[in-house]
Amino acid sequence: MVRQHKSRSLLLILGIVTLLSAASTQAQRENWARPFPGFRVIGNLYGVGSYDLSVFLISTEEGHILINTGLEDSTQLIRDNMAALGFDLEDVRILLTQQAHWDHTAAMAEIKALSGAAVYATPKDARVLEDGGFSDAHFGGRQTFEPVSVERIIQEGDRIELGGVSLTVHEHPGHTEGSSSYAMTVRENGRDYRVLIANMGTINPGKQLVVDPTYPGVSNDFAGTYSNQKAMEVDVWVAAHASQYGMHGKWQPGQAYSADNFVDPSGFVAAVERLERIYYEQLQQERDQ
Repeated sequence: MVRQHKSRSLLLILGIVTLLSAASTQAQRENWARPFPGFRVIGNLYGVGSYDLSVFLISTEEGHILINTGLEDSTQLIRDNMAALGFDLEDVRILLTQQAHWDHTAAMAEIKALSGAAVYATPKDARVLEDGGFSDAHFGGRQTFEPVSVERIIQEGDRIELGGVSLTVHEHPGHTEGSSSYAMTVRENGRDYRVLIANMGTINPGKQLVVDPTYPGVSNDFAGTYSNQKAMEVDVWVAAHASQYGMHGKWQPGQAYSADNFVDPSGFVAAVERLERIYYEQLQQERDQ
């Protein structure tokens, strides 16, 4: 009887955990699609994505750079947010992604067709973009978004230049094999701000690091990303998900623009260190199996 009681209790606990996990996933997906007004981060960098899926616009007099495109049906949301800020989607000249996962790239083919923009990507994310996610090491084996051709391969240290803007490419793999961040300097009120559009080293559920690793070298990729990011000098940072950089605590609709709204150097280091701790915990768990 005692064993039966314990078994039933365990099943009940597992059932509750499963239900809570499903509810959390549903809420997350809703926030990915939930509209959110466009906002100015700093200088000519703007957020034009959804409530949680980040899409970043860098405006110039010679056209614009768009980083990430969100879900398949995000095009109109992005267009509306750009228009509210005074910009046209058709003026996008360069399309980038921080990570070639469907939740950040599914509208890229459509936006490319509408704007005529060129797509730039790191070698390993370019492969995934061009086969629609089929070759992604974690979520692959099937097409998860419309394939998009890549016009330029970018690598660590490359410069992306348009209309006086210069972005430096930083390869920060792990989350995907070709994950990348982009750094630039923005001058506001007589001060230079070091800005990083960061791809964080988050580990998706089910991803394996050392025991049957998701892809060869994934553990070293994550470790290198954490080390490299901690060494960076950053004043303002944003990330592929609003929740990753605490966007909703830094800016809310109707809030006045200030160059200091997103200044958060210690927050960046803390975020990287938190993810690094999770990484070491998973390493230990895998080795203890």
